Amino acid sequence: MSTALITHDAAHSHVTPPGHPEQVARLQYILRALDAPEFSALDRHAAPYVADDDLLRVHPADYVQMIRDVAPTEGWVAVDSDTFMSPGSLDAALRAAGANTLAVDLVCGNRAGNAFVAMRPPGHHAETAKAMGFCLFGNVAVAAKYALEHHGLRRVAILDFDVHHGNGTQDLVEEDARIFFASSHQMPLYPGTGAAHETGAHRNVMNVPLPPGTSGAQFRSVWEKAILPAVERFAPDLTLVSAGFDAHRADPLAQLELDAEDFAWVTRAICDVATGGVVSTLEGGYDLDALAASAAAHVSALMEAAR
Repeated sequence: MSTALITHDAAHSHVTPPGHPEQVARLQYILRALDAPEFSALDRHAAPYVADDDLLRVHPADYVQMIRDVAPTEGWVAVDSDTFMSPGSLDAALRAAGANTLAVDLVCGNRAGNAFVAMRPPGHHAETAKAMGFCLFGNVAVAAKYALEHHGLRRVAILDFDVHHGNGTQDLVEEDARIFFASSHQMPLYPGTGAAHETGAHRNVMNVPLPPGTSGAQFRSVWEKAILPAVERFAPDLTLVSAGFDAHRADPLAQLELDAEDFAWVTRAICDVATGGVVSTLEGGYDLDALAASAAAHVSALMEAAR
C-alpha cells in the first residue's frame, strides 16, 4: 500500500512575525524535499477543514470561538507570548486538524498503509482551553478521539519524539484510558512539563525526560528499552506520531544530538511495533536544512513500512 501525504497551500498563509522560528519556510523546505523523485509514489491529498464536532471533542466551544474571534484581518495577534495569528492562521489551523482526521480515514479505511500530515501550525502544545508554544488546536488529540469515535477503535497510542514535551496532547488525552501517550523530550526545556512521575489518570502516560547533550544512541536506547515495549503491551489499533524534528543537533531551540538517521530509525521502530496503522503529523523543527532532511528520512521510512 501507499503512504499518504496530506498538506494544503493554506498552511503557507499562516504567517508569523519576522524572526519567529515557526515560519512559512519550514513547510516550504519539507515539501521541496518531498518533491524529489524518490517520493513520487506518495499518495497526495489536500487537507480539508476539520468538522466542528471533531474539534469540539477535544476543545470547549468557548475556546474555539475565542480563536475564531481573535483571528485578525491584518497584521498579527499574539494569542500568547510566542503564539501568533495572521489573517491566514485560522484557515491553516482548521485544515491542520482536518488533515489529521482525513489521515485517520485513509489509514483506517485501508486506503493508505500509513500517512504523513505536512501542515502547520503544529498542535502538541495546545491545551484544552489554551493556545501556546506556536500551537492553536491539538491536532493529534483530535485525530485520536476521531479514530475512537468514528472508526470504532478500542485503543490508540500517541508517540511524541519532538524535543519539547507535548503538554497539550497530554492535557487533552490523559483522562482517557483508551489512549496511551508517550513522549521523549529534553528536560529542562520549554514548556517545563513532562516529568517521569506524570503518568496520567489511568497510568496511560509515559514521559521520558532526556538531558541536554543526549546522543542518538542514547535516544534509541530509551525508545528500545522503555517506550516501544510499552506500546507493544498497550497493543493499539492505531498509532499516531507527533513528529517533531527539533531534537536534531543543528536545531537552534534545543540541545539534543540526533541526526536524520535517528529519526528514520525511530520511524521504522514505531512501524515495526504498531499493531494497527500509523499516522504521523508534523510538529517542531527549526533549522530548515535539518528539518527538511529529517522529514525526508521520516517519510522514506514510512514508505518502506507501507510496502
